[in-house]
Amino acid sequence: MSKHGLIEFDAVLAIARRGSFRAAALELGISTTALSNAIAKLERQLGVRLFNRTTRSVSLTDAGRNFVEQVRPAISSLHEAMGAARSQQETPSGTLRINAFATGAREILGPLLLDFLRRYPKVHIDLVTEGRIVDIVAEGFDLGLRTANIVPADMIAVPVGTPRSFAVVASSSYFEANGKPRTPPDLLCHSCVRIRLPNGALHRWHFEKDGAPVQIEVSGPITLDEASLSRIAVLDHVGIGYFMEADVRDDIQAGRLVRVLEDWTPPQPPLCLYYPTRRNPSAAFKALIDMARQSAG
Repeated sequence: MSKHGLIEFDAVLAIARRGSFRAAALELGISTTALSNAIAKLERQLGVRLFNRTTRSVSLTDAGRNFVEQVRPAISSLHEAMGAARSQQETPSGTLRINAFATGAREILGPLLLDFLRRYPKVHIDLVTEGRIVDIVAEGFDLGLRTANIVPADMIAVPVGTPRSFAVVASSSYFEANGKPRTPPDLLCHSCVRIRLPNGALHRWHFEKDGAPVQIEVSGPITLDEASLSRIAVLDHVGIGYFMEADVRDDIQAGRLVRVLEDWTPPQPPLCLYYPTRRNPSAAFKALIDMARQSAG
């Protein structure tokens, strides 16, 4: 279950950090059953309960709280020592955990990550996509992926991917029946596929021309929260959609979708892989960063 013999300790710290057996198991890449067994084994060895468990919540006992406070720095030092040893590897191997938002992950999956795995078959990438911005250190990730303008200031950022922009598109059948918008306000007279953000708010479509920004709150028959679903709706002639250009590039090139308002969608900040300063990066980590820098160059 564990290659480094610290699974019971890592399990305790992960549950204390995440407040959930399921979330901790996902973070550690093991089943909840394996996680429960690891905790049960440690509790038997210690002769005390570390967690109060109900069907709805998990909390540390007093003994568990004292245990975590004493163990956390020691486990951190052990992981650092193992990281220093792994940094001496010549062949990249092991697991790299990356946190990203879905659109960004799609943009770098083929050009960077899958190419990286073909080059380094002993490396495993654990890519987690979610809309919220997380503390990648606290959540146990090696790297994060976000647009350059929202990367935390204390992180090292490496630009990746191709130039980015938004794209407003619909099927040719839709435009033949309804005409094309010439300026963003024209969208108010069209059927649009609305976007719901991870925080629950409706996304206003952002435009800019000659330095003048414009935001449009569109309306339409359907509201979706994932670009792949919006693409299906737009391809089925429901209305106009607003995407990252990379998500519909193939459709535009193949003629399945028609792009409009291109002069109102200027370039966006680049995607960046980001990470904290690392004293002993693994061979796999160094290889991915080197490859990312080469692709950006």
